[in-house]
Amino acid sequence: MLGRVGGRHAGEVHVLLMASGINSLTQRILVDLKDEGYNVVASAVTDQSQMHEAFEHAKPDLVVAPYLKKAIPEAIWSACPCLVVHPGVRGDRGPSSLDWAILDGEDNWGVTVLQANAEFDAGDIWAHRDFRMRTASKSALYRHEVADAASEAVGEALLRFREGNPGPTMLDYTSPEVRGRARPAMKQSDRALDWSASTAEIMRKLRCSDSSPGTADTIYGEQYYLFGAHEDDYLRGPPGDILGQRHGAICRATGDGSVWLERLKSADPGSIKLPASVALGSRCQLPELSLPATAEITKRTFRDIHYEECHQVGYLHFEFYNGAMSTSQCRRLQRAYRWARQRPTKAIVLMGGEDLWSNGVDLAAIEAADDPVAESWGNINAIDDLVRDIITTGSHLTFAAFAGNAGAGGAILGLAADLVYARDGVVLNPHYKTMHLSGSEYWTYLLPRRVGDQQALDITEQCRPMSARTAERLGMIDATFAGPLSNFHFALRAEVEWLTAGADYDRRLNQKRQQRDQDEARKPLQMYRDEELAHMQHDFTQTAYHEARHRFLHKCTAVPAPV
Repeated sequence: MLGRVGGRHAGEVHVLLMASGINSLTQRILVDLKDEGYNVVASAVTDQSQMHEAFEHAKPDLVVAPYLKKAIPEAIWSACPCLVVHPGVRGDRGPSSLDWAILDGEDNWGVTVLQANAEFDAGDIWAHRDFRMRTASKSALYRHEVADAASEAVGEALLRFREGNPGPTMLDYTSPEVRGRARPAMKQSDRALDWSASTAEIMRKLRCSDSSPGTADTIYGEQYYLFGAHEDDYLRGPPGDILGQRHGAICRATGDGSVWLERLKSADPGSIKLPASVALGSRCQLPELSLPATAEITKRTFRDIHYEECHQVGYLHFEFYNGAMSTSQCRRLQRAYRWARQRPTKAIVLMGGEDLWSNGVDLAAIEAADDPVAESWGNINAIDDLVRDIITTGSHLTFAAFAGNAGAGGAILGLAADLVYARDGVVLNPHYKTMHLSGSEYWTYLLPRRVGDQQALDITEQCRPMSARTAERLGMIDATFAGPLSNFHFALRAEVEWLTAGADYDRRLNQKRQQRDQDEARKPLQMYRDEELAHMQHDFTQTAYHEARHRFLHKCTAVPAPV
């Protein structure tokens, strides 16, 4: 078969992406392959019967499986090359690859693209990439290092497939380059916490379990799964004691320090991840250990919003769990932004979160609210208020810096800035329709002014993920910077500080003010908002929205496939 496809162009190769859910890695590979010109379709499958159905419908030249919980059946892998993306070094096998790498303190790890056969994770190797591990959660590594390595490895594997030579190499455990081994699925007993242990040991167990399945633990006599952990070098107490709370997170003492936990999920069936203090409810009688976003700190601790300045540029970071922005978080971020506008600086950079830049309103907080309709309304108005403040900033040039993926209102939020930059590899989902919402955040003003009315409508109606490169080509963002996270930060700061210090700064600022005045005269911002919110007010009362939100949070069904 390989000989027959040798020398084909990318567009002639039909690729089926088969995944248990169209997660961040699947979306990254999907958009990158499309950017390279491949004819690719993605299909969410939950069992082997759906795999057969997707395969028969697509009739692909090959299958790429970035994320599968079930083995590909022989009828498929014997009929067509099936390339499995495994988040482990060559020879590594098992469903908990990245979990073990973090727990074992590996310095280097990798991604292997191998061909499916009768033995799980033991097929011939088409490509591999190694990467340097950093101190981060499993989800952060997955969205950055793993995604970057997987994209490169899949690209190499498909190029080799197109050329027909060389083919894959056999997995050889006698080779010194093959250092992986078969590992069992990690159990909760492997993740179990001893709060008298060191912070470093506890953090490894928490990081290797985030964002799934979480680390099981007991708090106030009830079992929860723990998520969103951060070291703290300030607070001390008897190991295991809960020392306080901060913006919904709780702090728990370790043997030599303490850790903050952003989210808890009750072990009760049907529970979802919630801010720790919300999940604990009335049992959480803890002091609020507030820390201003502008506070200068010298040690590790938790804060979801912080501000820094350098060379007349203010950098506003907001690292919210899963990119979700609750009503209170939007209000706190708005206050921090307004404070930043009062500083004697020339530019403000919205840094968002490194893991996920922003995903808009907090669906989990809405789901848990006594009145989800009222909470939805409060949340959308809070984020709209923030967006309006950014749009109407006449005192500074504003920048948005997408280091991580962004979706829905979070992606639109960034467009409120004057200039928008993104790390090459970021995936954007600037649409609302999958949640049965028409959207707000002034999107009917912000998106068309960058891409035009028809393209804006296509983007929001088709609900397809797009790469940062595609967004730049369409004019949705201004530039992408290649390389890993550290390179992005370096390039971003150099660009922003060069523009701010340049002779062209005053002209840019004056031009911005004039354009805003002209836009306001043509159609006031309030009119855009009123029109959007009229639709949203209706959407919030509809069963379709509440059911879609519930299915998404409870993972009732696979995420619909973007095609």
